[in-house]
Order: sequence, then C-alpha cells, then structure tokens
Amino acid sequence: MKQQTLIDYYSRRAHEYEHVYHKPERQADLLRLKAHLRCLLKGRDVFELACGTGFWTAAIADGVESILAIDVSKEVLDIARSKNLDSARVSFARGDALNLTGLEGTFTAGFAAFWWSHVPVAKLAPFLEGFHSVLLPGARVTFADNRFVAGSSTPIYRTDETGNTYQLRHLQDGSSYEVLKNFPTAGPLFDAVRPYSDTVDLVEFDYFWCLTYDLKRV
Repeated sequence: MKQQTLIDYYSRRAHEYEHVYHKPERQADLLRLKAHLRCLLKGRDVFELACGTGFWTAAIADGVESILAIDVSKEVLDIARSKNLDSARVSFARGDALNLTGLEGTFTAGFAAFWWSHVPVAKLAPFLEGFHSVLLPGARVTFADNRFVAGSSTPIYRTDETGNTYQLRHLQDGSSYEVLKNFPTAGPLFDAVRPYSDTVDLVEFDYFWCLTYDLKRV
C-alpha cells in the first residue's frame, strides 16, 4: 500500500478511527495495555509517532513529563486536539513517521501505538534508524500493536512477495481500502531491535503486544 493511500484512508476514517477500541472482547486487554504503557513511560519526555486521534496520547498523558505527538493527517489531528489534553504537557504537530529529517528534541522516550504493523518489512530498519535519531541515548522506545486473532481481527486479504500482509477494510461511506497490516511474531520483533539495545522486553496480551527497549548509550 502506497504511503499516500494510507494517509487518505486514515484521513477519511478519522471519525470512525476509535470504533475498533469498542470491541467487547478487547476491553480487558485494553485496560491492561494502558496500565502497562503508563508504567513504562511515566515521567519521561515522550515523542509519539502516528498518534492518530490521540487515543493513546490521552491514555499516557497524565503520567509523562511531556509529550509531542505527530501525525501526517490533519483530520485525525483535529480530533486529537479536540480532546483538550493538558497543553502544558501535551502538544500535537503534523509530521511524517517515515521522514523525520530535521526534527530535533530532547526526548527520553519514543512511542508508537499500532504503527509498526503499517511499516513495510523492507523499510523497517531505516524507519527505526530515523526514529532513534531524534531520541536521546538511553531513551526508552515502546511499540504497541495488534496480534492476529481469528474472529476478532480483519482477515488477511493477501500477502505480497516480500512477506507484507494486507487487509481489505471498508469505511462507512462505502469505500474500500487495501491496507498494509503486518502481524510480526516474537522472533522478528526481537531481531529487528537487538542491534540497538541490550534490554529488550516483549509482553504479549491476548489481542495486543508491547515491545520495549532502552537504546544503547554509545
């Protein structure tokens, strides 16, 4: 799926964005994941990628020192800003998670919820390099994303020649999009981040996973 198509999809989906968090079978997991993230990121200056409507920004905001949350879609950022989170602690800006050139900060943590699954396999390494480049040495990096659960997850529509998987998603306006959505297992997750950290931890809930590591200081 081309990046522009993904942007168009999430922009058109903005007002449906959080419906996925209403699934009854996922409520207990959502509470566990929120509590886990708050513990991991407490007291840190956080840079959040692809924040969408700010659902996860709001979930961690009261425990962090500060958070700058970016997204490339104006439509989802409008909803995020409407949540009226503490402006002394939380700020939103437009930015592309796959192109962070020129961005500088003193971030002690990096965070992305449900974004790893949208990064093509071939672009994962350069994406991580770019993300890490705007974080301080020793910063904590946390990713949360979906596990594939039959009967709850949208079925896989196709798999391409490089191993990326895609779902066919339908919006309320009747439009359909083929969306890149990868479901990595523990092995590939650990392999992807081991070059950057000596402390890697993966927690797997029923419907979600959370990968955390602290960047090397040298």
